[in-house]
Amino acid sequence: MFSYQPPEDLLADRTILVTGAGDGIGRVAAQTFAAHGATVILLGRTLAKLESVYDAIEDAGGKQPAIYPMNLEGATEHNYLELAKTLEKEFGSLEGLLHNAAQLRLLSRIDDYDAQTWFQVMQVNLNAPFMLTQACLPLLRRAEDASLLFTSDSVGREAKAYWGAYAVSKFGLEGLMQVLAEETRGSSAIRVNSIDPGPTRTNLRAHAYPGEDPSTVKLPEALMPIYLWLMGPDSIDTSGQGLSFDTLNAEE
Repeated sequence: MFSYQPPEDLLADRTILVTGAGDGIGRVAAQTFAAHGATVILLGRTLAKLESVYDAIEDAGGKQPAIYPMNLEGATEHNYLELAKTLEKEFGSLEGLLHNAAQLRLLSRIDDYDAQTWFQVMQVNLNAPFMLTQACLPLLRRAEDASLLFTSDSVGREAKAYWGAYAVSKFGLEGLMQVLAEETRGSSAIRVNSIDPGPTRTNLRAHAYPGEDPSTVKLPEALMPIYLWLMGPDSIDTSGQGLSFDTLNAEE
């Protein structure tokens, strides 16, 4: 098993933005980052869920987080630039960005895929990470060291029938990660990686596999040692890597 033991103050004095922070992996990651000293910006589309995470972080004694409601499906370039301006005003720099939000919508043959659904999935899963990253790059460059982390999927690395726009968007994220890693290598203190969390008990997983017994799938908490390592300074020499929870655990 991946046996990284992070210090309690691993992320002290770091500001980290998490998308899809209201549910699943995003929620647990936000709470975990906060528990290790980070100021976490909670981005998601459902205010009530973000408020629940906010309260959980404060109740656990973490630094006061920030909430930024945003529906990635309808957000425009202007919205992301306004977000970056707000972050600059409130925090000055950004030490971490976890792209976690994603849509699946449906499983279908390419023959039957309707264009509107395709565009919606691409907007949330690929266009939004591009626009948000682009807007935040100046803030990431201001950090002493910064981590940009994309949530990937096995179907975005090896094609699988019927996964349609979701799979193609994840292939696109892998390409975006690699391009950014090359462009930032040697010119900034930003490291750029992706992580395939593997089967995890989330709403997206339940939608894709409605007949699966949830108790047979790991909880998001099992991922956190890897997420902490990637978001913290101990991974400072790791960039341009498409990592996998299952592979990292098998190597241990």
